[in-house]
Amino acid sequence: MTDTITGMQTPPADGVMRAADGTPLKQSLARALRREKFRSFMLVLPLLAFIVVTFIAPITDMLFRSVENSIVQETIPLTVEALRDWDPSSGELPDESVYTAFHTDFVTAFKNKRHTRLGLRLNYDEPGMAGLFRKSGRASTRMEAPYKEAFIEFDEDWGDVQTWAVIKRASPQFTDGYFLAAVDAHRTNEGVEMLPEKERIYLFLFGRTMYLSIVITVACLVLGFPVAYLLANLPMRTSNLLMILVLLPFWTSLLVRTASWKVLLQQQGVVNDVLVWLRLIDDAGRLILINNQTGTIIAMTHILLPFMILPLYSVMSTISPSYVRAAKSLGANDWTAFWRVYFPQTVPGIGAGAILVFILAIGYYITPELVGGTSGIFISNRIAYHISSSLNWGLAAALGAILLVLVLLLFYVYDKIVGIDNVKLG
Repeated sequence: MTDTITGMQTPPADGVMRAADGTPLKQSLARALRREKFRSFMLVLPLLAFIVVTFIAPITDMLFRSVENSIVQETIPLTVEALRDWDPSSGELPDESVYTAFHTDFVTAFKNKRHTRLGLRLNYDEPGMAGLFRKSGRASTRMEAPYKEAFIEFDEDWGDVQTWAVIKRASPQFTDGYFLAAVDAHRTNEGVEMLPEKERIYLFLFGRTMYLSIVITVACLVLGFPVAYLLANLPMRTSNLLMILVLLPFWTSLLVRTASWKVLLQQQGVVNDVLVWLRLIDDAGRLILINNQTGTIIAMTHILLPFMILPLYSVMSTISPSYVRAAKSLGANDWTAFWRVYFPQTVPGIGAGAILVFILAIGYYITPELVGGTSGIFISNRIAYHISSSLNWGLAAALGAILLVLVLLLFYVYDKIVGIDNVKLG
């Protein structure tokens, strides 16, 4: 309210400040704040939807596929129920009721053409199950009771306790079998056991992937740091010309670049020819640089090098030369001025480049597949194989989930040692 004599604002009689429309000021401010928050939310909603559809949903689906196992219950539900009270460790075959239930389920599955899918799923746990289910499909429609004798007479594998033990172990709707397989283990009647040493491949591939990714990251840092330094300190015209050369690989297909390295690195390739011409090696001692880890490291370092140079350059371009000049004026030599003054300011760029290169390297599969041979492939190559060839999507999802956990763990360790807040892209 306004005093008509003095023209000054006087407090209202009820002690509540109000807006021009008479609404309590606190309520009006809260309403305006809600409108502002809603407007901001609507602006970011498209980006949020994009992240959910392209990032969160695929990861959620991957995690679900790594434990989902509904095909057994859906295909042979009567058999799953009949096997509930059977103990595989007894060493005795299931009774006639189990075979009868299985016959009913199996005939239905054969008519619906689902028996081969079930056999393929069980084949992940026990090789040979896919063939057994495939050849038993049509024969099951001609069997007559007693079904236990009929199945065993058709194929002796139906009289093997291990066959039914595999079916029982795979009967739950959710399974840890894919994750066990991803760490070279499996579940038996006695519990979880590691595979024989000659059959363990995934833990070794995880270790190789981490090792090669670290080597590639270090190689990119060693090669990229001087280049980024030159880009940041040369005259603008020269720097722009060099920057074009750095960005040039982005204008070339990844497959073309990888194929070019196959030509360059083979024993009769350009690199070996140059080394022979320089008399560094003789013609009989040409180096094997392809289809091994060396080829993978060289090709992937070349491909990922720009992802190290660009963050380093963006940080170095903001460092004032006056800091180094001041250090030298105070008596520091070139090395001390660089190491004590200049280098610490580049750590954010090193962190950003290292994260970019390492994360990209750990998930690469095209380049290792083409130039890595058997000793230079990554775990991502096995994931791609299970998705496109063996169609074992559950194992592929489990391997991907473990790789995701390893990356998150490395992020956590990096944050504790260096600090994610110190990472800058410019």
